[in-house]
Amino acid sequence: MSSASPAGDNPSFSYSAYMVPSTQNTYGSESDDDIASLPSESTTDSDLETLSDDFSDAEAEWRESIEQLELLLSMVLVPFIGKYFGRKCAYWGWTSFMQWKYPVEVVMRNPAAFKAAGIIEAAATI
Repeated sequence: MSSASPAGDNPSFSYSAYMVPSTQNTYGSESDDDIASLPSESTTDSDLETLSDDFSDAEAEWRESIEQLELLLSMVLVPFIGKYFGRKCAYWGWTSFMQWKYPVEVVMRNPAAFKAAGIIEAAATI
């Protein structure tokens, strides 16, 4: 077994884009000076206000989009679906009544055309 470290065996460990290989193991005033010379970012009150303004803008846009979806659902989709299924239920009820009351057999020759007509009739007045 060799006593070499894994960083020495594998060049990807020793030459990473985020790690610089160090030949010195001293932790003196030089490293403190290097750290002190780095630019620092501090969060000020104006930064916090900007973040809260951005958050409130995003929240307002979210609420507005939810309101638009509610309007779409309540003004367009629910009436259309209600009319379509209401007409379908009425046709089924009328067919059942006619077959019960009179000895008549109701047959649809083209179910796809019947469904298309129901959709067109339901959407005609919206």
